[in-house]
Amino acid sequence: MSAQPHAAPEAVAAIIPAMDESARIAATVTAAKQIPGVDIVLVVDDGSSDDTGVLARRAGAEVITHPKNKGKAAAMMTGAFALRNREISDADPGADPHHRALLFIDGDLEDSAINTAPLAAPVLAGEADMTIAILPAQKRKGGGFGFVVGLAKKGIAELSGFDATQPLSGMRCLSREAFDAALPFAAGWGVEAAMTIDVVNAGLRVEEVECDLHHRVTGRDLKAQLHRAAQYRDVARAILVRRLRAKRNGDNHKETGK
Repeated sequence: MSAQPHAAPEAVAAIIPAMDESARIAATVTAAKQIPGVDIVLVVDDGSSDDTGVLARRAGAEVITHPKNKGKAAAMMTGAFALRNREISDADPGADPHHRALLFIDGDLEDSAINTAPLAAPVLAGEADMTIAILPAQKRKGGGFGFVVGLAKKGIAELSGFDATQPLSGMRCLSREAFDAALPFAAGWGVEAAMTIDVVNAGLRVEEVECDLHHRVTGRDLKAQLHRAAQYRDVARAILVRRLRAKRNGDNHKETGK
């Protein structure tokens, strides 16, 4: 059964988790600031060893810094909870806080970050609770062999029935209800697959949207392969946790006769 529609947000906060993106973060922030509806751009500098945070602030972003790297999921939650605290503080006494839609953007999109605007539109219009970007084929050579994508795609379909075109897409816009449904975020690189499963299973509306985005493509050297191994580990763990949860819930329903 689908959840009842909620009041649509009136503005958007762009949250950009980033680590060691000094070459790209300024252009990404500048482009994000131009997205219609965005009134806050918040960069979470996740333990960078370069000037990511400094350059993001110079470009006009608000910056929160993790002294040590905590991983993408933790950086996303840091940004979202910081925004929630601000909204509560800004609300008039006795009034409900104004909730912005949360637009998560990767730090390496550069000028193409403005093309995440179509993700925000359905959420602002109250037509979707979460939108997921479908990226075009990337222009740079490289890329992996599809093992992580295949694992995520299969797991999402098994556990939620949703056929994800690009299950690892990090560019997403969420209503506050969708964000709450996805908590707690799965650790590390499992966050996107887990988020899709949790939001769909909460009965919320999920749409995929084509966006003309271009990011840095991981190569096939040793460092890249270690990165993919970590991705596979995190996605597999997120799926396993949700598979066990589904089994436990099913067993409980059998015991109670529901």
